[in-house]
Amino acid sequence: MLPTPPRRIVIGAEYHAGLAAGLAAARPDLEVRGNRAALITADDLAWGECYIGFRRPPLPTLGSVRWVHCTGAGVDGWLHPAPLPDGVLLTRTSESYGAPIAEWAVARALAFTQQLRALDEAQREARWAQREVPMLAGSRVLVVGAGDIGSHCARAFRALGCHVTGVSRSGTVRGDRDAASPFDAMARVEGLAALLPEARIVVVTLPLTRDTQGLLSRDLLACCRGAYLLNAGRGAVVEEGGIPEALDAGWLAGAALDVFTVEPLPAASPLWRHPRVMISPHISGLTTVPGAVEGFLQALAELERGVLPRWTVDQSRGY
Repeated sequence: MLPTPPRRIVIGAEYHAGLAAGLAAARPDLEVRGNRAALITADDLAWGECYIGFRRPPLPTLGSVRWVHCTGAGVDGWLHPAPLPDGVLLTRTSESYGAPIAEWAVARALAFTQQLRALDEAQREARWAQREVPMLAGSRVLVVGAGDIGSHCARAFRALGCHVTGVSRSGTVRGDRDAASPFDAMARVEGLAALLPEARIVVVTLPLTRDTQGLLSRDLLACCRGAYLLNAGRGAVVEEGGIPEALDAGWLAGAALDVFTVEPLPAASPLWRHPRVMISPHISGLTTVPGAVEGFLQALAELERGVLPRWTVDQSRGY
């Protein structure tokens, strides 16, 4: 059963003022409260009918909220460690993060293959450090996750002359089945152990669900033969504790990580200090205020027409 289209909206986000201004300009009939998620109160949730934010506020219940609109593509911040209460609709933004994450992935892949860190160190030492620099073109790239983000990554790497295999649960590309596939080939998740030894670049774009948690285990990392791991999906999809071992054993040649099991990444993590790890603070695909406003308004308009919003999340699957 669809919730009644709301009029009282609670926003929990760092950029709550921008979202509130955007909603006020487009829909002055809505009442809006906003604050940083950590400062949302039980009174706010008792007043509100809809909550907009990336993850749950730190409170035991959602009060009167019957619709949650997530401002990110991944909704694990709402479904883990516990599901939403029965009867609460969960939608997500319509904003695409594929283009910026594809740029992030290509930049990290080229930084590794072009040996930019070593060359920068040599420059700082005024050392003429000639070396061979193998091209990225011709490499086998494995993209684990064949949704919008994975498809953008595939197009970007293919444009550089790479051979790209996509991996998904079904072995097919999500989205428009009539469109030309952005991948050279597709495979099922069960085939990862056979695919990893051939991959030079492994790009992870999966959401965090019950099925994907820990998917790239230590045993699967051990199947790699000097690959570069690029994770822009969710930290818990990869067995994070196994990454230093995989690097030291030569299973991985390097790892670029934008997402982590615990965020911010604790200062004690060995990943900070490993010489072949590149860390970025979950910035590969940032939500924009216009995109967040537009995504919410699209979903609201569909609710007001009495139809299930297109970007409704299947909470049993996690996306």
